[in-house]
Amino acid sequence: VQLQASGGGLVQPGASLRLACAVSGRTVSSYIMAWFRQAPGKEREFVAHIRGSAMITNYADSVKGRFSISRDNAKNTVYLQMNSLKPEDTAVYYCATRSRIISTTSPSGYDYWGQGTLVTVSS
Repeated sequence: VQLQASGGGLVQPGASLRLACAVSGRTVSSYIMAWFRQAPGKEREFVAHIRGSAMITNYADSVKGRFSISRDNAKNTVYLQMNSLKPEDTAVYYCATRSRIISTTSPSGYDYWGQGTLVTVSS
């Protein structure tokens, strides 16, 4: 299983970015797919996940209403649309997938990880 994250960059506060996670070796519609982030000097934290044919989503409180996770089954790709970005959103963003069907927000519960993409929000 391989995950390739892309789309990071340097943006000003209030701007938007869309991250993409291209997946091979696993069908995104059949597994829990998630985004995490890790800021300098901080632990990796949950951002959002999506699961099931109904595309049930869950978000961290810090991003609720601003970020949106989605997937394109035909492209086997998961996205994270980030709007109204704040300086505190600055981090390396990772996509991950979990083999077990019960969802979790703990990084230790995920089996495969992408390499991360850096998002910097600064004026």
